[in-house]
Amino acid sequence: MHDFPLKAAALVIALLFWVGNMQNATPRDITVTFDGRVPVELPDVPSGFVLRGQLGDVAVKLSGPEGVVDHIGLADLHATLDPAGVDASRPEPHDAKVVVTVANDAVKVVDVSPATLSVRLERITSRSVAVQTKFANETPKGSQAGQTSVSPKEVRVIGPESAVAQIAAVFATVRFGDVTTDLTQGAPAVPVDAGGLPIDGLQVEPGVVVVSVTLLPTATTKTVPLLWTLRGSVANGYWISRVTTDPVAVTVSGEQGAIAAIDRIETTPVDVSGLSASRAVRASLLLPDGVTLLQPITDASVAITVVPLAGTRPFFTAVQIQNMAPGLAGETDPGSVTVVVAGPVPALATLPADQVVASVDAASRGPGTYTLDVVVRLPSGVTGQSVQPARVTLTIRSR
Repeated sequence: MHDFPLKAAALVIALLFWVGNMQNATPRDITVTFDGRVPVELPDVPSGFVLRGQLGDVAVKLSGPEGVVDHIGLADLHATLDPAGVDASRPEPHDAKVVVTVANDAVKVVDVSPATLSVRLERITSRSVAVQTKFANETPKGSQAGQTSVSPKEVRVIGPESAVAQIAAVFATVRFGDVTTDLTQGAPAVPVDAGGLPIDGLQVEPGVVVVSVTLLPTATTKTVPLLWTLRGSVANGYWISRVTTDPVAVTVSGEQGAIAAIDRIETTPVDVSGLSASRAVRASLLLPDGVTLLQPITDASVAITVVPLAGTRPFFTAVQIQNMAPGLAGETDPGSVTVVVAGPVPALATLPADQVVASVDAASRGPGTYTLDVVVRLPSGVTGQSVQPARVTLTIRSR
């Protein structure tokens, strides 16, 4: 206990020096795996292009001083793609490097998984598409939809070329309420593919259109077929194989007594006299008194399909001997055959007899008697149906 105060003071001073030394010591570096995943953000891309591909997120391994690296949060990490790895001149997918930066300079990124992502640059294009109206539910009971209008009638769709190319239609879907009054409603213009599914990644200008639908009482309207009327006869050798109208049906409106007896609307007669080719003509509609059309039309397109009649024609033609060797002569028995030619009646009627050629081939044959098949040659547009007889006897002799 001799000099105890001095000894106690020395011990306290030594402890203070040890604590200070420990606080000033450099912490050791450690490597940790970040607890979580870092979302990959879109990099800057050239004007007029858009980046296509699934960016997702990545796992990150960090290295740094103990007590610092293990306290890094998601807000301290930033992941994006290396712009140098995104080539606008290459439309096909390619791998771009994922770059992760840390807000604290003392911490380094030692590993990123996955290290690359498959992306591609696609040119941005636009297309004007007509807007079609679609009803989400049935009209109120006792009414039906009349004339429908959309404003604007077309929208401009902007986006990647591949997505714009998939557009089959742009729909504006509206829903009827319970009140039987005319509907005017704003509706989003939604581009869809051939399967009717919305296409993501597209911008529509304007994004909302105004749809107006006239609601009419069911009792005063009726939808009936549109029938055509023909006058005259087509050219000889031709016949009408099909007649269609566009539209195929119309909706009429009027007093209930006026439309009750109507089962069709007819067109004015279409003259087909001398017709030898298909044709589409406009024909006015014949409406009974007191009846009007809901659609703003006054005529219809009548498409008439005219085709030639098929027939046959017999030809009695001499058999020609082809490829006879010099110094030889020949004859066939019989000397003529009957060739039945099939085809369109107009072509058969104008087919010259000298265009129907029947022959046998005497190539490489010397004097003697041979039984050979008759070969028939015809112009295009007709075919040979039969040859009688199909074989003839060829006799070759020296001159």
